[in-house]
Amino acid sequence: MTLPEGLLWRELRGKRAGLKFKRQHPVGPYVIDFYCPAAKVGFEVDGIAHDMGDRAERDAQRSDWLAKHGIAIVRIAAADVLADPLRVAESIVTRCRQVG
Repeated sequence: MTLPEGLLWRELRGKRAGLKFKRQHPVGPYVIDFYCPAAKVGFEVDGIAHDMGDRAERDAQRSDWLAKHGIAIVRIAAADVLADPLRVAESIVTRCRQVG
């Protein structure tokens, strides 16, 4: 787990606002950084490596595959998590409440 993922997990673990989150959740050939089963939304923390080479194309294919299997993916910049993990966690909870 990367530093941004660890900081975010510290905010999300347990039942935050009545929602359960899973980390490193396997789905088919993929592993989602954070997943809220009630909302069927996954969250990916992306560092600068996701801007290199064919990574953006692979990320898009991955998101499409997951969407076809009923899971929406939200991408979050690692820099945003490092700047304010609590704010990011709150935005994740808000998103899950809207969907779930």
